[in-house]
Amino acid sequence: MSAAKRGGSLRLRLAVAGLALLAIACVMSFFGLSYLFERHVERRVATELELHLGQIIAKLDRDGEGRLRLLADPVDPRFTKPLSGLYWQIESKGEIVRSRSLWDGALETPALEPGSPVIRDATGPAGRRLFMAAREIVGGERLGPDPVLVAVAIDRADIDAATQEFRADMAPFLALLAALLMVANLIQIQLGLLPLSAVRRKVAEIRAGLAQRMGAAYPLEIQPLTEEVDELLASREAQLVKARSQAADLAHGLKTPLQALAGDVARLRAEGRGQLADEIELSIAAMRRHVDHQLARARLADRGQARPVSVLGVANRVIAVLERTPRGQLLDWMIEVEEKDRARIEAEDLAELLGNLLENATRYARDGIKISTRREGDLLALDIRDDGPGIPAERLADVVDRGGRLDTTSGGAGLGLAIVGDIVAANKGEIAFANAEPGLLVTVRLPAG
Repeated sequence: MSAAKRGGSLRLRLAVAGLALLAIACVMSFFGLSYLFERHVERRVATELELHLGQIIAKLDRDGEGRLRLLADPVDPRFTKPLSGLYWQIESKGEIVRSRSLWDGALETPALEPGSPVIRDATGPAGRRLFMAAREIVGGERLGPDPVLVAVAIDRADIDAATQEFRADMAPFLALLAALLMVANLIQIQLGLLPLSAVRRKVAEIRAGLAQRMGAAYPLEIQPLTEEVDELLASREAQLVKARSQAADLAHGLKTPLQALAGDVARLRAEGRGQLADEIELSIAAMRRHVDHQLARARLADRGQARPVSVLGVANRVIAVLERTPRGQLLDWMIEVEEKDRARIEAEDLAELLGNLLENATRYARDGIKISTRREGDLLALDIRDDGPGIPAERLADVVDRGGRLDTTSGGAGLGLAIVGDIVAANKGEIAFANAEPGLLVTVRLPAG
């Protein structure tokens, strides 16, 4: 399972969280604004009801028989239309006077104390919900000593209808606003994560050998992370330097005893003990190869991807050396490598790789050696082919094993092939061996430059 699948996407998490919060905010805004609008309409209606209430109180009187009456009907025509939704009612000691709009119904009025109008919900004709303004007054000389309750009410359906119309008008606007905020959220996420892309690019540059440290050009929230990475890189480099130094010290420490043993070999030969001298000399040679191998491995440890190097230039230098050897002078060298062919590998690593492979090819070739290159996607394939006897099929899988030897009697550099394998692996490449009938074909694939 990839790291992306294990950890999930930070961008997706932020987008989902932003979308969820945006949805909650829009829903709360929808109902909150609807509530505020309804309260606003109620205040406007309450003002209107209080105005009607004042007009009715001002026109309230008693006739010659002491019955309550209005000197003039309210000016709003809805008071005269049956069940119009706007009503008034006057009560005093069981006496009720009401608007024609109430028809044969009545308002359920509350018990009040004399004073300011009271605004409240009420029930009207046919059980309809009403919004009512009511006030109790003491009539004095004009209305008599008994308290009089005056109420004006309007059907809440009008308020509800206004609220519904407001919601219908508000919904498309909120939807458009939500879409704009969603786009803004995505843009914000993209801008917020840009520094992480810069961190990723810098890490890739460090892995490719194009940079040594992360640097400090990052936002304050990310800078502690980059500083920790730089400290880790510095600590790792110090450990590698120490490890390489210890490996080199060990290898060089072994060379002195090996030189002493070489002197003992010469004395044994001088004493006529040639067989023992040969056995010791073979052991010394094997130990020297192991020392050289470990030195090469220490140099290759944690090697990043290098800058592109010309394969043709390195190959020409290696071949120029081999052509001066007794075997190299007898061979025909065929080079089919173009100047533009480049591989991401250190020049000294490529020289050591080609040196070991071409030295082996020189040892076994009969007439000639061919070197060619070709592109395979992001890789550069380097083919080295000789016309020698090849490798027994059962030995092909073992040719790059630690200490493996192609020919234990000819002084071949089996550990040289192991070093080749280490170089290829350190540079994220591949190596393959195949019998070419005749000869051996070695294919090395390295990142192309």
